[in-house]
Amino acid sequence: MKLPFEGLTMVEMGTSVAGPFSGKIFAELGACVIKVENPDGGDPARFWYPRLPEGNSAAFQSCNMDKLSVTVDMRDEAELARLRTFIAEQVDVVLQNLRPGAVERFGLDADTLRKDNPRLIYCNVGAFGAGGPLSHLPGYDPLMQAFSGLIHLTGEADRPPSRVGISLVDIGTGMWSTIGILTALYRRQATGEGAVVDTSLFETSLGWITLAAAELAVSGEAPKRNGLRGPIVAPNRGFHAADGIQVIVIGTDGQFRRLCDVLGRPELADDPRYAKSVDRLANEAELAEIVGAIIKTEPRAVWSERLNAVDIPNAPVQTVEEVVAHPQTEALGMMRPSEDDSSHYVGLPFRLDGNRPATGAHAPRLDEHKQHVFDFMKT
Repeated sequence: MKLPFEGLTMVEMGTSVAGPFSGKIFAELGACVIKVENPDGGDPARFWYPRLPEGNSAAFQSCNMDKLSVTVDMRDEAELARLRTFIAEQVDVVLQNLRPGAVERFGLDADTLRKDNPRLIYCNVGAFGAGGPLSHLPGYDPLMQAFSGLIHLTGEADRPPSRVGISLVDIGTGMWSTIGILTALYRRQATGEGAVVDTSLFETSLGWITLAAAELAVSGEAPKRNGLRGPIVAPNRGFHAADGIQVIVIGTDGQFRRLCDVLGRPELADDPRYAKSVDRLANEAELAEIVGAIIKTEPRAVWSERLNAVDIPNAPVQTVEEVVAHPQTEALGMMRPSEDDSSHYVGLPFRLDGNRPATGAHAPRLDEHKQHVFDFMKT
């Protein structure tokens, strides 16, 4: 399959997750992504836990497959000049998430580079954004979860709040960076001009609380932590089955009637306390006790089979091990083998004409492609 970004050249001055995740998307879709790293160890993510036999970390491998690695000593003006010339003559996109002020100090900022390459699309990935009193500060995913209220919204009502268990903000920012770059590329087709794209971990975090902020704006109150209990409809929560937790979400009165049949309590569907959605929500706690007492008698797989048979929205709470090995995951081809087939990584979550873009080339060793890329820079 011909990949959509073949012929596109990107320079990624990115570390950790957010910037490199955006670069990963472009690389796996065919772009030539040149990862510019510090010669003193490179991207710190190379050394995170756990490490792979060849030296890179699992996190680095997952975010940097299919890229080329070169080191540039930012203290060496000759190397900086060569990089600037290369960007001016041959690069379509620059993406950077270095510490605030770093690219300006080295003359690698958007204003400087776009003077010599007006078609250049330049993406800044920051922590707190391009302006404001905190724009000069660095930041990481868990800090933004805290600052944006995501942590405050996550967890059980009567217990301390909890971090989201994944790098939600980092990966989301990589996605928004990709969307911004694609928007600029589309506009460049019409105008011939490049653009500056600004994204940040904080803005992504605010995007995640879109519905919570809307609730605050309308009701004057933000949603509270409710653990596995959800808002708006009922039942809408996790119930403890015999071997784990089963989440059930009932969106319509018809679904509730079918649920009552599955539970062996058909009379509940006509009970005035539960017959209508608004009534079920008002009496949610009592209804949850009734449903929960029945769900705990059987394992998750039994409930999944019974509920799926009558189109009731449900899902077991799975471990990472369970979901990676699940037949649905396998059927979609989401877990892609590494180059030597020694491990598997999550592929891009979409398909083009039925084909998922291939993932599998190794993440580069530090400075692995310096000769190749610098020869390319000379042409």
